[in-house]
Amino acid sequence: MDIRPLVLVLLVCGLAWASNTDLDYGGIPFWINRLLGEPSVVSLRDRMDPSWYRAVNTESCPLQCDCPIQWPTALYCDHKGLNQLPESLPSRTQYLFLQRNKISGIPSGALVNVTRLRWLFLDWNQIHSKDINSMWLSNHTQLVNLFMNHNNLTEVPTGLPSGLRQLRLAYNHIEKISPGAFQNLGNLTLLLLQGNRLKAIGKGDFEGLSSLNLLDLSHNFLDTFPKYLPPSVQQLYLSNNSMTGVSEDSLQDFSSLRYLRLGYNQLQDNGLASGAFNITSLVELDLSHNLLTQTPVVPTTLQYLYLEANLIQAFNVSSFCRTFGPTEYSRMRILRLDGNKLAYHQLPPDWVFCLRVLHHIYV
Repeated sequence: MDIRPLVLVLLVCGLAWASNTDLDYGGIPFWINRLLGEPSVVSLRDRMDPSWYRAVNTESCPLQCDCPIQWPTALYCDHKGLNQLPESLPSRTQYLFLQRNKISGIPSGALVNVTRLRWLFLDWNQIHSKDINSMWLSNHTQLVNLFMNHNNLTEVPTGLPSGLRQLRLAYNHIEKISPGAFQNLGNLTLLLLQGNRLKAIGKGDFEGLSSLNLLDLSHNFLDTFPKYLPPSVQQLYLSNNSMTGVSEDSLQDFSSLRYLRLGYNQLQDNGLASGAFNITSLVELDLSHNLLTQTPVVPTTLQYLYLEANLIQAFNVSSFCRTFGPTEYSRMRILRLDGNKLAYHQLPPDWVFCLRVLHHIYV
């Protein structure tokens, strides 16, 4: 179910896929639009001798970085063993790659000369929250992507610019969300917080995120389904937590939710309310690797349901169709039941009338 770490490159003639095994981007693919002049690689490591770049490019370039002539606004300072940000960053810089270094802090003024910055990659460093100046990005109104996966952050950075669209903070040590951390981020569409130490979500934690589309809170320490999430979310990932149930009103505010992942929790039958998933916008639901003993009730509009590796021994047709007739049937296309205590011959004979457009069933 996890999306592979791929870079999607938007070409003039269509979409192409480019893989990069060095960065995982927090587990979500990263779109690159070459029509906007965005560089199509996020690292030059092992691609060409750095001396070649200096020989053919007359633009100023910090000694610790590479400045390819084909992307004049990109600065590649990744994999250099840097303990701090390079000095004298060129003002032309729009795409700054600093991943895989040993940077522990970002002092005031470190980025003051690069006010046109659009992307900032700081993955796989050693950055601590206490060593980030609160105004470090206050003048960077053009910044749209901030990557800080795999660092030592204990809280969400403050003072982020309002134009930010992607904020990736996966695999840090974040235990809490500071009050007002997202208050100014009404343009943010993607927020990755998986692999942190969050135990609960407070009422105002996500206040201000009016445009958020994808929220990943998997691999945390949540033991109940979080309330107070942005209602605009269409993709919600909560796998690998410790939740035991989903109440009747857990999803009532999500009018646009399409993809919900709850795999690898501790969900049980008595913890799932009969109407827990009763939202017609839902397209895909992942309940794999839990403790369910019977098929849960899902809306007839659901198309993909993953129930593998549970303890299911009872298949209830009423879970998928309350009634069935010429126009009343489940729109399910893929149903996974493998890894349970159920065999194909144990399915009730009338399931085919309910799941009549099913493409694949795995038992």
